[in-house]
Amino acid sequence: MNLKDFEVWFITGSQHLYGEETLKKVAEHSTEIAAYFDASDLIPIRVIFKPVVKTPEEISQTLREANASKNCVGVITWMHTFSPAKMWINGLNELQKPLLHLHTQFNREIPFDTIDMDFMNLNQSAHGDREFAHLLTKMNVKRKTVVGHWQDEDVLESINVWSRVSVAVHAMKTMKVARFGDNMREVSVTEGDKVAAQMKFGFSVNTHPVGDLVTFINEVSQADIDTLITQYHTEYEVMETLKKGQEKYDSIVEAARIELGIKAYLEAGDFSAYTNTFEDLHGMRQLPGIASQRLMAAGYGYGAEGDWKTSALLRIMKIMATGMKGGNSFMEDYTYHFDAENPMVLGSHMLEICPSITSGEVSCEVHPLGIGGKEDPVRLVFNGDSGPAINVSLVDLGDRFRLIINLVDGLEVNEKFPNLPTARVLWQPKPSMKEGLKQWLEAGGAHHTVYSQNLSLEYMEDFARIFDLELVVIG
Repeated sequence: MNLKDFEVWFITGSQHLYGEETLKKVAEHSTEIAAYFDASDLIPIRVIFKPVVKTPEEISQTLREANASKNCVGVITWMHTFSPAKMWINGLNELQKPLLHLHTQFNREIPFDTIDMDFMNLNQSAHGDREFAHLLTKMNVKRKTVVGHWQDEDVLESINVWSRVSVAVHAMKTMKVARFGDNMREVSVTEGDKVAAQMKFGFSVNTHPVGDLVTFINEVSQADIDTLITQYHTEYEVMETLKKGQEKYDSIVEAARIELGIKAYLEAGDFSAYTNTFEDLHGMRQLPGIASQRLMAAGYGYGAEGDWKTSALLRIMKIMATGMKGGNSFMEDYTYHFDAENPMVLGSHMLEICPSITSGEVSCEVHPLGIGGKEDPVRLVFNGDSGPAINVSLVDLGDRFRLIINLVDGLEVNEKFPNLPTARVLWQPKPSMKEGLKQWLEAGGAHHTVYSQNLSLEYMEDFARIFDLELVVIG
C-alpha cells in the first residue's frame, strides 16, 4: 500500500471566550504543528490541518466529515486553550474513526521573564487537555494518549505507530478473506464465529469452492508460467532436479501454475487474504507451498488449515509494517528444544512460511510431504533472521475475541537441518521458556500465530485499544 494515500486530521479545540486575537494565534500554532507532522519522515501518512473548532456545531460537523472521508483514517485532537468538553459530546458520539489525544503545548518552555496572563490564556493545554480527557474517560471513548512536546522524536514515533495501525484498521473494515474449503477437520482453534468477527472488525470471510480455484489455475498460460519460473531462478537457488530437462521440472511448472492461478483468483475477487487446507485439494496436483509463501511476501494474508483469523491478522500486520525493515509471517510453534542452558522453540510449518523474515539465502526445493495425498510440493527453504520479535494470536473465546502477544528473541540459526526441508525460525520466549509457554497455554493462545520482526508491542496495544479487544501480553 502507498501510505501517503491516507491521512489523519489534526483538530484543535478552543472557544470564543478568548477573543479573535487569541483564536488567530491558536490557528497559526495548530497549522504549524500539523505542517511539521506532515513533513516529518517519521510519520508515513498525511497529517491535514483542520480549522480550529470552537462550538458544538463545528465539532460535530468536523467529526462527521472525518467519518465520511474515504482517505481519513483517524483524528488527532489537541486542546490549545480550554475547550469546554460538553461541546464535544455529540461529535464524539458520532465519531467512527480512531482517535489520538495529543497532550502537548506550542511552546516547549515557560518564558519566566515575560510570562503574563495573555500568555497563560493562550497556552493552557495543561488544563484544557485534562478537561477533554476527563470526558473521553467518562464516555469510555477508546483513544491513544501521547504526551510530550510536538517536536520530540518519541512523540513523532508514537504518532507513526498509531497512524500505521489506523491505516490497517481502515483496511480491515472492508477486507475480504477467501476460504478455499473448510478448516482442518476436528480442529478447535481455527474455528470461530465469522459473523461475530465481521461485526467486530469489519472483514468478511466466505468459503469458495476449490473447483472454482482450479478453473483459474488451469487457465494460466504457458508463457506466464515460463516467465515466473525465470523469476524463481533469479531470486532463489533452485534445486538441480527442478531445472528444465530434469526429473522434477514438471513440479515447478505446476507450482508456478498454482501461484498464478491463486493470484488471479484473489485479484478477480478483490481478496487481500485467504486460507486453504491439505484436506481439500480436489483437482489440484500439489498443496500450494511456494505459492502461499510468495503471496505472503507480496502482502497477502494467509492461514493454513482454514485459519481465517490468522490470515486476516497477518494481512493487517503487513499493512502496519509497510516499508519497514524485517518481515511478518504465518507461523506455528512446531517443536521444543528443552536444553537447560539454551532452551528454544522451533517455529516452522509444512510449507507456508513467508520469506520476508529472512535476509539470507533462499532455496527453491521439492520434497515429499507425507500428508495430503498429492504430488510432492515445491517450497522455499531458508532460516529466519535473529532479533527481537513478537508472536501474536487472535482467538475466539465464544463471547469475546482475545489478542495474545508473546515477546520473543529470535535466534541465529546455526544448525544445518539436513533432513528438514522447510523454512524455520528459532526463538526464546520471554520472560523464560517455561513461563512463556505456560502463560501462552493458560491464555488459550493458538498454535498458529503471526511472527513479526518489525512491529513492537505498541502497535498491537493500539490495535487492541481501537477495537476494544481483550489483550494478554506475555513477557
